Amino acid sequence: MAGLHKRNGIWHLRMRVPRRYLDVAGRSEIHRSLRTDSERRARELLPAAEAQILKDLEAMRALTPEMSGTVDQLAAASHIAANEGFPYRPVADLVTAPLDELLGRFAAVERHGSDPKVATALLGGVEQTGLRLSQFAAADEQLAAFDNRFKNPNQMRVWRNAKIRAASNLRAALDGADILVEDIDHAVALRHRAWWKRRVAAEGLAIESANKEFANLAGMLRRYYENIARPNPPEPYRRVSLRDRHNDENRKLEIPTDWIVEKWFAPGAFDNLNAEARDILLISIETGCRQSEIHDLPPEAIVLDAAIPHILVANSGGEHRREIKNHASKRQVPLVGVALAAARRNPDGFPRYRGRGGYSGNVNGRLRTSGLFPSPEHTIGGLRHSWESRMEAFRVSETEKGHMMGHSIKKIRGRPVYGDDVTLEKRHEIAQQLSLPVPDHLA
Repeated sequence: MAGLHKRNGIWHLRMRVPRRYLDVAGRSEIHRSLRTDSERRARELLPAAEAQILKDLEAMRALTPEMSGTVDQLAAASHIAANEGFPYRPVADLVTAPLDELLGRFAAVERHGSDPKVATALLGGVEQTGLRLSQFAAADEQLAAFDNRFKNPNQMRVWRNAKIRAASNLRAALDGADILVEDIDHAVALRHRAWWKRRVAAEGLAIESANKEFANLAGMLRRYYENIARPNPPEPYRRVSLRDRHNDENRKLEIPTDWIVEKWFAPGAFDNLNAEARDILLISIETGCRQSEIHDLPPEAIVLDAAIPHILVANSGGEHRREIKNHASKRQVPLVGVALAAARRNPDGFPRYRGRGGYSGNVNGRLRTSGLFPSPEHTIGGLRHSWESRMEAFRVSETEKGHMMGHSIKKIRGRPVYGDDVTLEKRHEIAQQLSLPVPDHLA
């Protein structure tokens, strides 16, 4: 725990070095100027200064012989170099670096008394990490921990499996070779694409699966190179995708409004669904929400005692943590018609399905068995398209539709977004216009 002491009118941090860092710190206590004569300001600066010192010590600890060749060591070298105002560059790159940069690096090493760890970081002394494809998915999960902090266990399972599958398929495309991550270049990415082309042609697999996999690997590589602060990192999967002029757009078929009213709202239509499954479906009919946005709602996101009852689609932490699709998906969704009735029956949400997978597959199967889809190609995923078509019929503007659906307004307009969001009152007005009659048995 760090404390404060005043020296020559200036406040300084003073902290005892934790035992695990004594060997790299070379002393038992650290003093650092906070560059202020104000005690109040010094106390504000103290936590960040202490955290920075601990990060520096951890980086120095990572630059020990037993950590040689690891991702942690390369990240540590990058951290130390960044503290001195330089990116980490391997020694092979420094051979051709400008003279001014080299002199600056040597001067920084001298300022630290020629500390060998600082010299290693600034003069490119860390060996190649040696991270291989077989280790890539596990390492990426650690690198993405901050980004994934809102994901619930089921969302993490889906995310993790996609990364494991991407790395495994790339190895298969390379005839099983467990290459170094840093050896993934554009030629490797093209071999991966060729492998997928053969599978799509021979097995009828979806092109979308291939393109998602390429995007996953591009993201994994981006995080890897960001972590080691590599300047001008390679982008081997840039512009690598599959296109097929014979492939029809894979758009989910919307459920016609007449079908919903005549078939789904008929007495007994949902008798083979449990109450929670039925009510999640009813809310999606009158909100256009993704089913996962509804069944993962934490209790506090269902607001029934407000002037306008609504649900809040947003990232949430704690016991009922969940991550929404993207920033544009965050929105207040007014509840009307069968959606409001369903929410009132479930004021604490849907514990049977919250944080679990399988809702859509289960409900699709049961509705199909009961003959409640217009065709074998229809699914409940088409309800979002139904909702959008209903808004189009009422001439709702593109911007308002985007806000109601949770789409990116910047993409819709093709330019930066200015002005206020669509108010909950306006959203409620639109939803009421679209609202379907509520049958007595669903009220």
